[in-house]
Amino acid sequence: MRVALFVPCYVDEFHPEVGIATLELLEKLGVDVEYPPEQTCCGQPMTNSGCHEESAATEANFVRNFAGYDYIVSPSGSCTHHVRANMDAVEQSDAVKEVRSRSFELIEFLHDILKVEAFPWAEFPHKVALHNNCNALRGLNIASMSELRVPFFSKPKSLLEKVKGLTFAELERPDECCGFGGTFSVFEEGVSTAMGYDKVQDQYRSGAEYVTSSDSSCMMHQQGCAERLGLPLKYIHIAQILNGARE
Repeated sequence: MRVALFVPCYVDEFHPEVGIATLELLEKLGVDVEYPPEQTCCGQPMTNSGCHEESAATEANFVRNFAGYDYIVSPSGSCTHHVRANMDAVEQSDAVKEVRSRSFELIEFLHDILKVEAFPWAEFPHKVALHNNCNALRGLNIASMSELRVPFFSKPKSLLEKVKGLTFAELERPDECCGFGGTFSVFEEGVSTAMGYDKVQDQYRSGAEYVTSSDSSCMMHQQGCAERLGLPLKYIHIAQILNGARE
């Protein structure tokens, strides 16, 4: 199994510890991980802003870096969803189609491909609220959507249940968007902030000590909202918990 690690640009710039935790976690699970050094952005920010043609060169570079691997794994649902569902600016060659079909978000890869049954090194004795990024939830189906009448399932919760000492805080509106939305938080700052305030206040009322997610982008937005409201919440990527972070 040849596995390539894709570290999104915002993780690389703002939360490099998440990329490191992802690498260490995969290696603990026996995966031989490679990191293509010429990788950059997947093109999502440009596509989200309507600049589809401008993202073509970035998407082509992504394919050049990740072609030929059995799996491409990333600690980001939104970036993975872009690659799988929205990487349309580049010509859809066989190599592009292959890269798109072999790209997986970290939780998907652990749950669906590796089918991990235990994290014996992980212990996190804290009460944790779980946030599912909208793209990961509704685009990648990492959990059941509360607006649909379907049996409940949650891939991230299933993995976190295997961490010693961790307990869950239940949110009143677990599937509500936090308002980040990538460039949405820039162009619709007021709406984005109001949504973020609603989200973090729900987290605080739940009694959570920590909030975790498989997307650092949402948590970066939520952490800023919580700090401005003076709420004593801490934010940590799920890869760090599964890798054995104690905090």
